[in-house]
Amino acid sequence: MREEATAFVPGHITGFFSAHPDDDPTEAGSRGAGVTLTDGVEVTVEPTDEPASTIVLDGRTLEIDAVETVLETLAVTARVEAESDLPLGAGFGVSGAMALGTALAANRVFERELSWNELVTIAHGAEVQAGTGLGDVVAQARGGVPIRLEPGGPQVNKLDAIPARARVEYVTFGELSTADVLSGETDRLSAAGKQALSRVVEEPTLLSFMYASRLFAREAELLTERVARTIGDVTEVDGQASMAMLGETVFALGTGLSDAGYEPTVCATHPAGAMLK
Repeated sequence: MREEATAFVPGHITGFFSAHPDDDPTEAGSRGAGVTLTDGVEVTVEPTDEPASTIVLDGRTLEIDAVETVLETLAVTARVEAESDLPLGAGFGVSGAMALGTALAANRVFERELSWNELVTIAHGAEVQAGTGLGDVVAQARGGVPIRLEPGGPQVNKLDAIPARARVEYVTFGELSTADVLSGETDRLSAAGKQALSRVVEEPTLLSFMYASRLFAREAELLTERVARTIGDVTEVDGQASMAMLGETVFALGTGLSDAGYEPTVCATHPAGAMLK
């Protein structure tokens, strides 16, 4: 057993998706596309003698169901301490990043000797069970600008990607509940997501991705007034912006938000997936 291990997991912004439930959480998930970010989550796991595991994010002790499920699946008790500049609940895949980072780091600390696909499957299934995401984990494991062609964990999921890198800007106005959206009626959302995916598969470019994402947000009726106004501001200066799924967050490629007069956080697409440090 090691004293501790640390993993970095990139943030992930989903541009569009369709929901695909299944009784088996490792086979449930989503189809869609997004961008992984150089802004991410650093997760450190260390053994503990306490009777229960502890989860800390940016100095705050939290209950994060997906992380707890990962630890239970690996049959370990640990202290999980994570640091991130990304806000929780705003469409950046923080809960998925914490689940995946915990799986990778705990596997090393406790010498479970599981494979990459096994650990990603555990983290993906844990997040689906928690209701906090359907596709972030597999995308964060891949990195880049991933396209999820099939739902589920890596044993059933088929991934492609847009072969490009970009500067990414984002502004966040607040949280949206992923669980509330996913537990409601998703037929309209999924129909819009399938149409968006077809467009990007036919034309796998960043421009096509941004166009499909904007169209999806409008047709799925997920836009808030402030998000819609901000996207409009970027469009007026010939920029490309859309809404992060699922959060009251606007992201843009290049300098769209800056050109529109906002003061965004700036990062870039992450060239690789999650990794142990």
